[in-house]
Amino acid sequence: MNKINWLPDGPKPDLLGKRLEQLRSQLQVQEPELLSKRTGTTLDQQSGEFQFKTWDRQIILKFPQLIAYDAQSSSEIGGSSLAMILYYFATCDGTQPTGNWISFSELTDGRFYNQAFQGYTGGKLGQVLGNNFDLFCQAAERARGERVYLLGDAAYQFYVLPKVSLLLITWQGDEEFNATYQVLFDETINHHLPTDASAITGSMLTGQVIGAMEKINENRN
Repeated sequence: MNKINWLPDGPKPDLLGKRLEQLRSQLQVQEPELLSKRTGTTLDQQSGEFQFKTWDRQIILKFPQLIAYDAQSSSEIGGSSLAMILYYFATCDGTQPTGNWISFSELTDGRFYNQAFQGYTGGKLGQVLGNNFDLFCQAAERARGERVYLLGDAAYQFYVLPKVSLLLITWQGDEEFNATYQVLFDETINHHLPTDASAITGSMLTGQVIGAMEKINENRN
């Protein structure tokens, strides 16, 4: 599979349209029943629609057009979000997540891009949130994260796709040391998304938590 070059906020525009068409061509020749079984999605045989959740939103993916819609608003989903969905359908082999978490550097080829990934995920959260532990927890919960007691001082699990979850952790700082934040992946992630697409899920998560934080601050003011 050819890779697409991801920017912190998504793939380069000149490559996105071409890559979406490549993914569609790859998926349209596959049996929808098999795709449904591998991806853990529900297939409506009559309408040819896959139904599943991404970021806690109900999504409809029409087959064979491979156009995605938000089930509640009926608005079409495009850009990086659609690319992530199609990459998932093209990559997912049905492997069940284990609940064992790894860093981006442990993904296939991840160590080469780990510094950049940390910069626009955990590093960015550190710049925005600092040592504000309570605000981090409130923002993570507002962004639909589920508090889990696994690692760090606080950890939240986010359900991205049926077999893809991210874990966002903070280790809080003090007067001498700043808090640190990190996005982790289930160790099976490369069975469901290529490393490039995994990077964009981390960027999306970061944006959603920061957006939730901004909403909280607006409500306070």
